[in-house]
Amino acid sequence: MKNKPLIETNPHLKVPAKYRKALIANVASSTAVETGASVESIARILAEQDKPLPIKKKNGSAR
Repeated sequence: MKNKPLIETNPHLKVPAKYRKALIANVASSTAVETGASVESIARILAEQDKPLPIKKKNGSAR
């Protein structure tokens, strides 16, 4: 049997708006536990961001 990715088999992940809302709630609650900030304030900050911040690459050797 061929394995399908979870995003194709889980009905909760198929609707992008619901997926993003659930992801924000999950990250906000986990972050609130770790930082002591309120879930609402973290969720508001995450929801305001339209797209993820770019990853900064360092120039030169990794050594």
